[in-house]
Amino acid sequence: MNLHRKQFTSLALAAIATGFWGSALAQGAYPTKTVTMVVPTAAGGTTDLSARMLAQALAPVLGQSVIVDNKGGGNGNIAASIVKRAEPDGYTVFMQYSGYHVISPHITKQKQWDQPDFQPVANVISAPQIIVVRNDLPVRTLPELMAYAKANPGKLNYASSGNGSLQHVTGAMLEQQGGIKMVHVPYKGTGPALQDLLGGQVDLTFGTAPPFMPHIASGKLRVLAVTGKQRLPSLPDVPTTAEAGYPKVDATSWFALFVPAAVPKPVVDKLTADIRTVVQSAAFQQKALEQGATADYQTPAQLGDKVKADLANWAQVVKSSKIEAE
Repeated sequence: MNLHRKQFTSLALAAIATGFWGSALAQGAYPTKTVTMVVPTAAGGTTDLSARMLAQALAPVLGQSVIVDNKGGGNGNIAASIVKRAEPDGYTVFMQYSGYHVISPHITKQKQWDQPDFQPVANVISAPQIIVVRNDLPVRTLPELMAYAKANPGKLNYASSGNGSLQHVTGAMLEQQGGIKMVHVPYKGTGPALQDLLGGQVDLTFGTAPPFMPHIASGKLRVLAVTGKQRLPSLPDVPTTAEAGYPKVDATSWFALFVPAAVPKPVVDKLTADIRTVVQSAAFQQKALEQGATADYQTPAQLGDKVKADLANWAQVVKSSKIEAE
């Protein structure tokens, strides 16, 4: 009897040491309650729309509710800090915007988080930026915008979702390539920036297409160019920046799910598999396409490689554009 007890104890300790029991429990139990998806922007932008698209489609696959919690501000630092401090159990996840993840680290003087604080789960959406102006601005093409800006230095102002955001950097790239000077007006997300563009408080902005599509269709906003390498199927008549004469103005955003670094691998594997099911579904792909984006599933390893490459790439852009934290 004592021998059996010792053998059982040894086996139990070995199982705990290898993480077997924890993995088995995580695989069998997760999820048993609502999952909160933290978003680093205000409602209305592509990060928010991507999160809501994913949350709605993911909930029935997970078998639990998925709620979206907008925590905009601080160049994404507010949301990142919340997720970083969250219990690493997979019930607080992070829908991250590429501009905040790979550009903000290069301009933030007092870092509240670092790459090792999170582990990648899956890429969800990818989309190029579009250049959008208020409908009463007297320009209809990108060359006309550049000519207007040159004739009126410092008069045009452009909105972004925050200092150091991809919109901000895209504006800086356009200034560099066109030899123009505009005024940057940062907001706490694309939603508030869009509202002021519609209201005429700002002249133009750069952003992924989804939140702008209804206003482009209604004629309230005018789109001048796509900053990707190809035209958007949802905006087939809109030229790329390369076609308009500015090939170096090339900026594409991605929107991906991350979790705190200590979340167990079985939980991450579960989330990754279920997100793959959702993002690769015909319904999700069609909805993304209609919004001017692309459903773009990537594994944790692929997303991790993308982060590393983009960190290096945007470091050069930020340095050459002399963008600093406000």
